Amino acid sequence: MDEILRTIPHRPPFLFIDEIVEIREDGATCKRTIRMEEPQFEGHYPGNPIMPGVLLCEACFQAGAIYLAKQIEKEGKSLKDVTPVLSRITDARFKQMVKPGDEITIEVTMTETVSRFFFMKGKVLKGGKPAMTIGFALAMVDEGAGK
Repeated sequence: MDEILRTIPHRPPFLFIDEIVEIREDGATCKRTIRMEEPQFEGHYPGNPIMPGVLLCEACFQAGAIYLAKQIEKEGKSLKDVTPVLSRITDARFKQMVKPGDEITIEVTMTETVSRFFFMKGKVLKGGKPAMTIGFALAMVDEGAGK
């Protein structure tokens, strides 16, 4: 967990990665165990808790940010200099429900880089089968921008 906290700016309760499994040349694989005590389950189908799809998407975005942060580190820079900001979502598809107690694998793959925009594909696997797939882009924004 310490490595994740050093790598991206997200913090509980809005951190949806438990473990970095692998950083590849073209992407990253992370894991997460969904816990019943998470706050979203108080109101998202009480009595039949389902992980909100938007939070599965966010897990992919965070895995993408981890991948980009590791690439930036290779260049001798730090994520303290830039912030990964979501700039596009395409083709999100939800294929099976994720519930408390499930362990999910989050895989992201870089598909294209255009200027400061990084286009990626993500998928959440449950039991080795897709629970969700998505295309997205992250922009790396300089810390001073937008102020």
